[in-house]
Amino acid sequence: MSKNHPVSELTDHLGFWLRHVSNHVSHAFAARLADKDVTVAEWVMMRALYGKDPTLPSRLADDMGMTRGAISKLADRLIAKSLIVRKADRTDGRAQTLALTGAGADLVPRLAELADQNDAAFFGHLSDSDRAVMEQILKRVVEQCRLTTLPLA
Repeated sequence: MSKNHPVSELTDHLGFWLRHVSNHVSHAFAARLADKDVTVAEWVMMRALYGKDPTLPSRLADDMGMTRGAISKLADRLIAKSLIVRKADRTDGRAQTLALTGAGADLVPRLAELADQNDAAFFGHLSDSDRAVMEQILKRVVEQCRLTTLPLA
């Protein structure tokens, strides 16, 4: 790069500001979840299962944008915590499904409240219209860039 070409500042980039906010929002939410012995990835899987019939891990992997191996490891952690169960599929005994346990289903609304509180802490000062515009812009970026994996960390 030539000496005459100005080098942009970090703060000149929208990505810098997105990452700055995202990191703080994500870390604060992870800390809230840690108090309940749940990780962000575990919360996302539990929320994906909430209110649904037992689900094939492959379907969950597609929905969450994760590999089947990653889903299996995540499921193993939640099974060890007695928050989900793995069962033989009703229609195909060779296949297995994942579902929330009673304790898992009871925990999801409490974790959702933590997510709501975290959002309010960071974005509650925004007007409804500012919040709607921000959401619309971010959704447009997601769509334009074909971002399909869920943010898990």
